[in-house]
Amino acid sequence: MRFFTPTDVYLEENCVANHKKELLACGSKAFIVTGKNSSRINGSLSDVTSVLDEADVPYRIFNDIEENPSVETVAKAAAIGKEFQADFVIGIGGGSPLDAAKAIALLMANPEENEDCFYQPKDLKNLPVVAVPTTCGTGSEVTPNAVLTRHAQKTKKSISYRIFPELALVDGKYLSFASRKLLIHTAVDALAHCLESRLHKNSNCYNRMFSEYGLRLWGETVPALLSDEQASPDAKTCEKLMLISTVAGMAIAQTGTSLPHALSYEITYNHGTAHGMACGLFLASYLEDYASHDKEETEQVLTLLGFSSLEAFRSCISSLIGTVSISEAELNLYADNVMNNPSKLSTYPFAIDREGIAAILRNSLEVKGE
Repeated sequence: MRFFTPTDVYLEENCVANHKKELLACGSKAFIVTGKNSSRINGSLSDVTSVLDEADVPYRIFNDIEENPSVETVAKAAAIGKEFQADFVIGIGGGSPLDAAKAIALLMANPEENEDCFYQPKDLKNLPVVAVPTTCGTGSEVTPNAVLTRHAQKTKKSISYRIFPELALVDGKYLSFASRKLLIHTAVDALAHCLESRLHKNSNCYNRMFSEYGLRLWGETVPALLSDEQASPDAKTCEKLMLISTVAGMAIAQTGTSLPHALSYEITYNHGTAHGMACGLFLASYLEDYASHDKEETEQVLTLLGFSSLEAFRSCISSLIGTVSISEAELNLYADNVMNNPSKLSTYPFAIDREGIAAILRNSLEVKGE
């Protein structure tokens, strides 16, 4: 058994200001990677720039990271960062900016390389990365993974490098600015991380400490997530959701994800479905298939979450995220694509054939023509 995490993690209110010393120790010239608007609206960007301004640390901001960032966008950002000659990268936002920041830090540290290196494992180093998450699903602040969109292959895939952030500054106050839909989708992503790590082929007692703790905490947030009120959750709930996200990230940092994530990439790329929602669509049917092999393990997961049955869990997830419609032809295409992904198939503790993958797709989505 093995457990490893090199990231220095802090979770508290006003985290960036409280740990400016640790932030400033990461470098002397910063390249900030974020999305268009959210980090400005929720105050996370100004929290970071205030610390840098106070210390007279030069920085440049790249705020064109899209949802599910592409290899092309990352290469564009890295070129700007190299020209600026930054010596560390700060990612601010959800999983998209944080994952992009890792890949950008790799290219910036290796100016002789281009984006082709992402999927050609080499002995490459990266610049230090600081992660400031503002959503409650990614866990990217404590994982070594960076998932990018590969338009040429019409899919998403993690790069071939393990890049842990040096520092993660986690603050629940940023969640109070998130839309209800974003909050739910990212919380469901964290649930997927906990569940997939717990039932992973490489699961052991170390990662289970995190995944099981995350599952218990997630169950406690269900009433708030199901609430019809549009108001933001209270500060305590926001902090708990951020804790779940980070704990879930620590779990998948040890095991990786499994079949629900592999299936989700097809729905995200081809239907524009948010990542967390796309993962959540497959969780109940994934558990159903798992239960056909190991009912006891499945019941333990449901108990940790506080559900009396698989159908109660399915109903909850359906109420939170709804569904997606696909055609019969798309179902067959997606089943074929997943079967051509042996690395993800190998994460499932049991043998699964194309019929089994197609059944999970059919039982999770609305298939047109049925």
